[in-house]
Amino acid sequence: MFVPRENRATIKWVSLAFSAIPLALCIPLIRGFLGPHAAMPFAERRSWIGALGANFFLGVDGLSLPLVVLTALLSLISLVYSWHIEERTKEYFALFLVLETGMLGTFLALDFFLFYVFWEVSLVPMYFIIGVWGGPRREYAAIKFFLYTLVGSVAMLLAIIYLRLNSGTFDMLQLAVRRPLEGQWPQIGLVFWAFFLAFAIKVPLFPFHTWLPDAHVEAPTAGSVILAAILLKMGCYGFLRVILPILPSAAAAYSGYIAVLAVISIVYGALVAMAQWDVKKLIAYSSVNHMGYVMLAIAAACAAREGDLTSRAAALNGAQFEMIAHGVLTGALFMLVGVIYDRAHTRDLGSFGGLMVRMPVYAGLFSLAAFGSLGLPGLAGFVAEFLVLVGSFPIYTLITALAGIGIVVTAAFMLWTIQRLFLGPLNQKWAELKDIDRRELISLVPVLALAVLMGVYPKPILEVMNVASMAIARLFV
Repeated sequence: MFVPRENRATIKWVSLAFSAIPLALCIPLIRGFLGPHAAMPFAERRSWIGALGANFFLGVDGLSLPLVVLTALLSLISLVYSWHIEERTKEYFALFLVLETGMLGTFLALDFFLFYVFWEVSLVPMYFIIGVWGGPRREYAAIKFFLYTLVGSVAMLLAIIYLRLNSGTFDMLQLAVRRPLEGQWPQIGLVFWAFFLAFAIKVPLFPFHTWLPDAHVEAPTAGSVILAAILLKMGCYGFLRVILPILPSAAAAYSGYIAVLAVISIVYGALVAMAQWDVKKLIAYSSVNHMGYVMLAIAAACAAREGDLTSRAAALNGAQFEMIAHGVLTGALFMLVGVIYDRAHTRDLGSFGGLMVRMPVYAGLFSLAAFGSLGLPGLAGFVAEFLVLVGSFPIYTLITALAGIGIVVTAAFMLWTIQRLFLGPLNQKWAELKDIDRRELISLVPVLALAVLMGVYPKPILEVMNVASMAIARLFV
């Protein structure tokens, strides 16, 4: 706000410095979860709007901590990656900081009114980031993204108001304990479907996914990274923070529908991704596939049928781990697509070939991210999908078996992409392409290192997640 728009370098450094503060604060946050700790070891409550009963109530537990850290890390990395932005630099970096505020607030808010405010705050900056700095069809993609999300937001607002009228509080933790609508049918069903619509659009779950490919393809690279790595997780987080703890009987009653939509997302997303020649659209549809695993695990965890606590907790751990693994790996993949697009100005797989000769470092990093995304053991994607399948199979055996089709197809289109980009004879049109530069390496190395670390040694993050998973799983046993 206070830096003149002509001082582009100062604007970039100021935005980087302020984005580094949340990431630095994650260090004591993580330390607070090492060893024995309370369920909500960090919380902050202040009276806010007394007439409404709304409080400024923030907190961090095992469910929100990984997402808070991921948001802080990828926001900073996205700003580093965006260093080359010269068009309306001040507006771009300011919007990114507002976006980071909205995303962090959504994962921290424990008051429904505050949660809704932050949810909406994260919508507006992404609309402008797509609409101003996006591709040729950016206006269409931005409006489609905004309208889809707004429909869900209106439904969620009505559900929040109904809960407030029936409970007298916006406190999400109190609502999870009291569960004021339990046994009240059909009211609880209507509230469930209102929340479901808001969160399913954000995930996005089939058939609410059609905004995603357009938004991803038209968004600038850093916008695609945040969209895939963080904004989609807000929908999954909503299921875990809101629907399962506050509406457990409705979640159990409708879990079969969620499971069916999840397996359709898994198989459909993989098959449509395999049909793409635009590599950015391919990765966008792979996100539909991967978010399907998260929703399958959530459906299995709350299924209205017999199932032991261990399976349900494993499914919930898998859902949470998949959210983080997908954020890290798909964020890296979108940055890698941006690298090649900045040089070649095309994303058509048919126009490449043999790039490994000219860009060996780039080829190695892309292959690492692709193998992680397809679930290669030793990388984060494998741990996530393994936990999802182990937790879901005893509860939804047939549906989980069908989800295995998505794993095979995902491996096929990722290997096919690597082959088209890097193997075979070099297309002489790209004989002068330069390999990855320092700015791009600084952006990519931390997230790919995290993907390897999570795949080799997932225990620390799973221990944090497991506390929240067990608490939710006990509601359904």
